[in-house]
Amino acid sequence: MQEFLEIGQIVNTFGIKGMVKVKPFTDDITRFDNLKKVYVETNKNKSQYEIQEIKYHKEMVLIKFKGIDKIEEAELLRNSYIKVNRKDEPELEEGTYYIVDLIGLEVYSDKGDLLGKLDDIYNNGSSDIYVVKNELGKQILLPAISDVIKEINLEEKKIVVHILKGLV
Repeated sequence: MQEFLEIGQIVNTFGIKGMVKVKPFTDDITRFDNLKKVYVETNKNKSQYEIQEIKYHKEMVLIKFKGIDKIEEAELLRNSYIKVNRKDEPELEEGTYYIVDLIGLEVYSDKGDLLGKLDDIYNNGSSDIYVVKNELGKQILLPAISDVIKEINLEEKKIVVHILKGLV
């Protein structure tokens, strides 16, 4: 499992006093309220920053880091990723997972057939969609609902699904 979790990407600056605009990679955008420090990764280099202020604007998170006081300094962070250390994160509720832990798991039908590996997860508004890709590159799109996703086993690195009529 990865030690650091990506929670957003700095996509732009905001204002002239060093604030950055962040696209969040989380279901709960207000999770940023509880952060005191984060790691900013630029070109594989991670630096720790202390958070001075958090605001929200049009589904984006606005962050002011201590020591970043000018737009020119904030500009250097553009396109960087914001990460947190996994050990600093609260326990997840039963049945919820970090996407990074699911990507790459083998996906089997409830009949035992290997369908492929989980390649991506995205949200279509009403639910998450699991993108399963087989060795030939063919994709299967599965809604992440209880009628379809039957078991997720991180230890065995597999997901068991029930294929409803019309899904494949």
